[in-house]
Amino acid sequence: MEKTLYTVIIFSENTVGVLNQITVIFTRRGLNIETLSVSPSAIAGIHKFTITVITTQDVIEKVVQQIDKRVDILKAYYNTDEDLVHQEIALYKVATDKLLELGSIEKMIRDYQIHVLELTENCVVFEKTGHYQETQKLFEELSSTIGVLQFIRSGRIAITKSKVERLSDMLEKMSKLEQKVNATTETQE
Repeated sequence: MEKTLYTVIIFSENTVGVLNQITVIFTRRGLNIETLSVSPSAIAGIHKFTITVITTQDVIEKVVQQIDKRVDILKAYYNTDEDLVHQEIALYKVATDKLLELGSIEKMIRDYQIHVLELTENCVVFEKTGHYQETQKLFEELSSTIGVLQFIRSGRIAITKSKVERLSDMLEKMSKLEQKVNATTETQE
């Protein structure tokens, strides 16, 4: 089977040790986590883990099933890039004097759609938001022309193209089922 970059989205309550439970599942299967991002979700009290991994569909299905079995996990899904809107953010620190030697930096700012976050006598900090290939291309250009003093890239952040969080649909179905069971129970009493 062909290996693909998958984005695993996991919903849980904000509980100590959940990240460890999740990463152990990847480790046991010998999978390297490419990127990891955790934040509150659109649903109050629920956190969202966004993890990217390169593997086959068969393996990712098994991993997601294992994650779903954990008590602290509400639901886990896997997606391909076609299912998502996603971005990464990167920060680049370069020497001010080297940057000024390039002449006008306006073209670079426009071409790469970068923001200047800090400008001092010694250094300039740029921010670039985009897909991995875009942030990497800027890194490579800066490295080859003037050098990069510091560089950091975030993990992928992603949302599905569906109208609401997939967890919202599941919670709504569970609520309707619970109401149905309660109504049936009340009728029998």
